[in-house]
Amino acid sequence: MDFLKTLNVQDKNPGVSTGLQWLQSNGETIQSFSPVDGKLIGSVISADKNSYEIVIKKAEEAFKQWRLMPAPKRGEIVRQIGDALRQYKESLGKLVSYEMGKSLQEGYGEVQEMIDICDFAVGLSRQLYGLTMHSERPGHRMYEQYHPLGTVGIISAFNFPVAVWSWNSMLAWVCGDVCIWKPSEKTPLCAVACQNIIQEVFKKNNIPEGVCNLVIGGRDVGEWMANDTRIPLVSATGSTRMGKAVGAAVGARLGRALLELGGNNAIIISKEADLDIAIIGALFGAVGTAGQRCTTTRRLIIHEDVYEKVKTRLIAAYKQLKIGDPLNEVHHVGPLIDKDAVKLYLASIEKCKAEGGNFIVEGGVLSGDGYESGCYVKPCIAEVNPDFEIVRHETFAPILYLLKYKTLEDAIRIQNEVPQGLSSSIMTLNMREAEQFLSHAGSDCGIANVNIGTSGAEIGGAFGGEKETGGGRESGSDAWKAYMRRQTNTINFSNNLPLAQGIRFDL
Repeated sequence: MDFLKTLNVQDKNPGVSTGLQWLQSNGETIQSFSPVDGKLIGSVISADKNSYEIVIKKAEEAFKQWRLMPAPKRGEIVRQIGDALRQYKESLGKLVSYEMGKSLQEGYGEVQEMIDICDFAVGLSRQLYGLTMHSERPGHRMYEQYHPLGTVGIISAFNFPVAVWSWNSMLAWVCGDVCIWKPSEKTPLCAVACQNIIQEVFKKNNIPEGVCNLVIGGRDVGEWMANDTRIPLVSATGSTRMGKAVGAAVGARLGRALLELGGNNAIIISKEADLDIAIIGALFGAVGTAGQRCTTTRRLIIHEDVYEKVKTRLIAAYKQLKIGDPLNEVHHVGPLIDKDAVKLYLASIEKCKAEGGNFIVEGGVLSGDGYESGCYVKPCIAEVNPDFEIVRHETFAPILYLLKYKTLEDAIRIQNEVPQGLSSSIMTLNMREAEQFLSHAGSDCGIANVNIGTSGAEIGGAFGGEKETGGGRESGSDAWKAYMRRQTNTINFSNNLPLAQGIRFDL
């Protein structure tokens, strides 16, 4: 395929890089099969312990030089990365779509997110601000400043195989850190392609080897990173199960963990909602990326007065969905990532039915022409009760649960009564309802929207959630502070040294 050649992705690829060169490894071979057609795209040699150690040492040495480059100069490198991504946007977007299975529009959109975070980071490189405070001691000045941490480990998930890595790496680089990336072993070729693009920019600018590192591998590589005291910050995106393991390992060594984990996101549809907007928001939120976003809409909490109307319109909307090859832009829904994901989808449907769920749009696995991979499933809708156990869990698939409410207080309670706390939304034209939803007594999620869906976060705002979602924040706002260490400085420019509590030494 032309886009593979353009990105220099081969049939067999090394999976370990120090940013300027690819390393030899005796690790296992990871094969990447496309969920689109089931074909083998290529393979990657995963990291072994020896190549991992080389990367760690290169990163440590690179940090000593990279941190001394002025932040705006580091921002200039990131600006050039953004330009390179613009050049390769079409090819990388197609690879994201083909290897992960999301629609081509979403593949392009993911690369655009990378470009956007580069632009954000370039501006940030001139705004790494501290604070100045008045000292209680005469002739003294106090201020706070931020310094780079060192090596940042990035563990990313398959559903956003390139964007989430860029959220972390671009900010970390302008902050003066170096990065080691372990992508999902389900989408390794997207990582290879990104590394090829970055290496071009770094070589052109004579950037030290070890600033941008890649270690492709399975769970063992992630465990090496989580337990490695030479990595002060590990940013991990994925399941709550994975995040708990990473958080425990990093916490045991008193390191820092930035965790972006599962979501069980709800839209509350008020009786005073604009239903045209509500239906579109719910539809895209539920079926976009075939339900494999952490911000996917999994629950619709609908006021009893408009429940039947919303249900009827959703059924009609689902009948219009086109499922198929995501590289064909007429299709709305592509495949799940692999057959294991299909098994989880089917098991969740059966569990919902066993608890008494009523499927008003039936699910199932598609077969026949165009569905040879066995990874295409039907988006489905079930009427449920909030106390169903299945509703409390995140199923990474296009299954939407409908719930009914009487009062807004009930709706907010239902929304918050799940372990996850990532994204949330209310559809209403009532200002009081909107403000109540956003108040202290409202949504307990890290993201709370009014009259837009739960997915589609902008890079300018800090992204993340509460409870079992992990509590971390990535991307915009002041999320950059997670990648730096904070230092308080006091300068005495007087002729005296006043001591605490009036203590004196007569010398």
